Amino acid sequence: MSQPIYTHQFDNGLVLIAEPMDWLESAAFSLLVPAGCCRDPRDRLGMANLTCEMAQRGSGSRDSRQFVSDLEMLGADTSASVLIAHCSFGGAMPAESLLETLAIYADVVRRPHLPGDQLDDARQSCIQEIRSIEDDLAQKAFQELRRLRYGDPLGRSAAGTLAGVEAASEADVRKYFDATFHPSGAILSVAGKFAWPELRDHAAALFADWVVRPLPELDDVPAVERFRHLPQASSQTHIAIAYPSVPYSHPDYYEARAAIGVLSDGMSSRLFTEVRENRGLCYAVQASCHSLRDRGSVFCYAGTTTERAQETLEVVLAELLRLADGIAPDELDRLKAKLKSSLIMQQESSPSRSNAIAADWYHLGRVQTVDEVRAIIDGLRCDRINLYLASHPPRDFRIVTVGEQSLEIPVGIS
Repeated sequence: MSQPIYTHQFDNGLVLIAEPMDWLESAAFSLLVPAGCCRDPRDRLGMANLTCEMAQRGSGSRDSRQFVSDLEMLGADTSASVLIAHCSFGGAMPAESLLETLAIYADVVRRPHLPGDQLDDARQSCIQEIRSIEDDLAQKAFQELRRLRYGDPLGRSAAGTLAGVEAASEADVRKYFDATFHPSGAILSVAGKFAWPELRDHAAALFADWVVRPLPELDDVPAVERFRHLPQASSQTHIAIAYPSVPYSHPDYYEARAAIGVLSDGMSSRLFTEVRENRGLCYAVQASCHSLRDRGSVFCYAGTTTERAQETLEVVLAELLRLADGIAPDELDRLKAKLKSSLIMQQESSPSRSNAIAADWYHLGRVQTVDEVRAIIDGLRCDRINLYLASHPPRDFRIVTVGEQSLEIPVGIS
């Protein structure tokens, strides 16, 4: 039988979602607050990342050292990251440590110390992250591709810029925290072993009196540039391609996802077979669906040599365009088996499930059960996927290349 999914929305807007996994002895949580990099001031890009780092340097009654020590004593394996729309905190721990761990993170998002004497150390951590992207040319290509596809602020890099992070002051951090760490739009998801009444009451004690403040509207500025080359002295060329697709909330999302699965999921996929195996053009090639709340994309990547980069670009684009002709039943059968295998793995991981139900709530306003997703996968049909592809052919490409030589965009690519 399906596990129940519990939800409770507090008056201040925070939503608690919980899915029991009673066969586990662990629990996991995801806590998302609406403090993502889309809200960075334009002259302080990287403020979300810096504030996220500072918030974990002591909160409530704990200084920075005690914060780490207490989490270790609870057996909690935790992490934090900045996304476009949210600052995300999460972790997995033995089930008996869940409530106490949540109490620690309630202090993180509500009562952080933001210690000025640790600002420079936090700043250096953020600067190292920015520089690591510069050294990772594939990541650099995708960072630029997101900007070309989504514009500003939705195409930003969470890491920000060196200028933005270096200019940030302690007052800037406190101002950003006060402006964005709010309960309205926040999501707390839990998966694993827990007692729902106890969890709900505990969350109420931690968060119900969190004061609501309005968030300003975002100013969405689309990108104008469509193709860009980033010169780089390297024997490799990195090719990143994007085109519009439907978001996760769209009724045709799973048809879109299946088409990209045929293109890229596994060693039997079209890209792997044609670009890497048959032609030997590249050492890495893949495509995936990406979704913001109100828009979606297909992102594609190929890593190759300078000498074979032009041919790689042309063959990858040809495979993308060939999708509009449709997929075959045997391709769909292989994909269904792979998708259901991934779904089974998710059922065995409380962190994966807590992340999934938080994402569902953000994108859909509800949670899809594992059985519901399995039924959707089982119900995928070639005729519906091919109808989707005929009406949503790959088009309006954005292309970024990183390497020694710029490439020619093939004639007819728009």
